[in-house]
Amino acid sequence: MKTYTTAQVAKIIGVHPNTVRLYEKLGLIPPAPRQKNRYRVFTDRHIAQFRLARTAFQVEVLQNGLRQQMVQMVKTAATGKYDAAIEQCRCYLQMVRQEFVRAQEAASIVTALLHGDSPSSYPVLLGRRQVSQQLHISMDALRNWEMNGLLTVKRRQNGYRVYTSEDLRTLRVIRALRGANYSLEAILQLLQQLSVDPQTDVPAALDLPAQGDIVSACDHLLDSLSQAEINAQTSLQLLYEMRRRFS
Repeated sequence: MKTYTTAQVAKIIGVHPNTVRLYEKLGLIPPAPRQKNRYRVFTDRHIAQFRLARTAFQVEVLQNGLRQQMVQMVKTAATGKYDAAIEQCRCYLQMVRQEFVRAQEAASIVTALLHGDSPSSYPVLLGRRQVSQQLHISMDALRNWEMNGLLTVKRRQNGYRVYTSEDLRTLRVIRALRGANYSLEAILQLLQQLSVDPQTDVPAALDLPAQGDIVSACDHLLDSLSQAEINAQTSLQLLYEMRRRFS
C-alpha cells in the first residue's frame, strides 16, 4: 500500500499540515504509525478517511445536534467500524430530511399567519402570564424573545407589559419558526423585513444570510439542509467504498 508523509497528505487534501495532525488528535482519522525517526506514515485509508471527514463537515448544520452526529459518524469510521458508521450516516440523512420538511412547514405556517386571519380577531391587551397560557409559550421564552429584539412590548403606566393583537400574531410567527429550529437571528431578520414590506417572501427572507454576520450566514437553513443531504449521500458512497477497500 502506498504511504504518504504529513506534508503530502496536506497537499492532496488541500489543508495545512497542522490540520492533518489536529484531525489525528481528535480521532477523526486513524492514528498514523511512526517511523523510527518519529515521522508519521499515512496510507490510502487515511486519505479516504480525510475525504470523508471533509465532506461530512462541509456544511455547518447545528439543528438538533446534527453536527455532533456527523462528528460521531466520522470517528466511528476512523476506527474501521464501517457498518456502524453507515448506519449512523443513514440516521443523520433521515434527520436532515425531517428538519427540511419542518423548516418548509414553518415557513408555510408563517405565510398563512401573516396573510390569513386579521389580528383584530385575537384578544387584545393581555398580560404576559395570559399570553403565556393562551399561546402555550413559557414565560422564559417570552422574556428571551423580547430581550433579543424580536418583540417590543408596550407597557401600562404601572410598568406592566401589555400585549396587543398584533403582538400575538408576531408571537405565533416566532413560535412556529423556533419550533422548526430557525435561529433568533434569522427570525429577527425576517421580522425586520416584514416591517418594511409586509409582502416579503417568507422562505426567501429566512434563507438569506445577513451581510457580514457569521451567525446568520450559518442559518440560511433550507439551503444548508439541502446541501447537508447531498453531502450525507456522498458520505454514504464514500463509506461503502471504504468498507470494500479497507475492511
